[in-house]
Amino acid sequence: MRIWNSTEVPFFILMGPVDSVQMQLALSILFFLMYLTTVLGNLGMIMIIRLDLQLHTPMYFFLTHLSFIDLSYSSVITPKTLVNLLTSNKSISLLECFTQMYLFVLFGSAEISLLSAMAYDRYVAICNPLQYPVIMSARHCCALVTGTYVIGFVDCSLSVLSIARLPFCRSNVIHHFFCDVFPILALSCHDTYAIDIIVYLCAGYTLLLSLITMSWSYVSILSTILSIKSTSGKQKAFSTCASHLLGVTVFYSTTTFTYLKPKKSYSLGKDQVASVFYTIVIPMLIPLIYSLRNKEVKNAFIRVIQKKGGSIRQLK
Repeated sequence: MRIWNSTEVPFFILMGPVDSVQMQLALSILFFLMYLTTVLGNLGMIMIIRLDLQLHTPMYFFLTHLSFIDLSYSSVITPKTLVNLLTSNKSISLLECFTQMYLFVLFGSAEISLLSAMAYDRYVAICNPLQYPVIMSARHCCALVTGTYVIGFVDCSLSVLSIARLPFCRSNVIHHFFCDVFPILALSCHDTYAIDIIVYLCAGYTLLLSLITMSWSYVSILSTILSIKSTSGKQKAFSTCASHLLGVTVFYSTTTFTYLKPKKSYSLGKDQVASVFYTIVIPMLIPLIYSLRNKEVKNAFIRVIQKKGGSIRQLK
């Protein structure tokens, strides 16, 4: 391992999750299949929602952006990871590294905020159904989505640009498969206490605000569902938010484990497993969760296929 002078680091080296050539090949095949599923699933979800007029509602408007964000931040990480697993050259330039980190934090933070906006949408739909068209107007929905991207932009600008100004001299080897925040901070030869505070404040504020919004929304939703007398009514109300609740649980459990814990408790093995889960696995699962558990999406998929099939027959 070479130790660099404070201004000498020309590139970083991504070590990846495993050292064995056989394991790298096996992981590259697994990650490729998962990424292919992610691309097809999220693009398919976006196309179905856009092509089927019955899905042009606030809930599916948010779901379109969720699929876009999942596809985006997975694409920021996975292709480079596949290249590193399949080749001996595991270097990454400083510009590419910090661009990857910037986009990853942007889309990750935007997803956290978007999930809370989707929870609010479900709250209005179940607790105030008569006012739903007024409250969740197209203008309001666009404002909520714009706000999620603005929060992501502010988070990544404050944290990543602060990290990019640090000198790196301890080593140029990143013990991770992508340019994540804490592995990069570990390479700096300057005191990173102030940067740590900025990172924790950005991540903590976004997560806490989102958790408060979702907790309030789902407590209200649960209270409304329990007040419904008929069993079928309860099941129908719960089914409208079950997919979102499952997606939130999966996403938050891994991100909270990774980013809202003391820096000293960082574990290379455990954190890389968690990182694989929220960068590669979750973007693949989200469209499956929302499609397999959602009759509206299934029916819309059938309508789109039948419509396209009818168009092809007419051309013949």
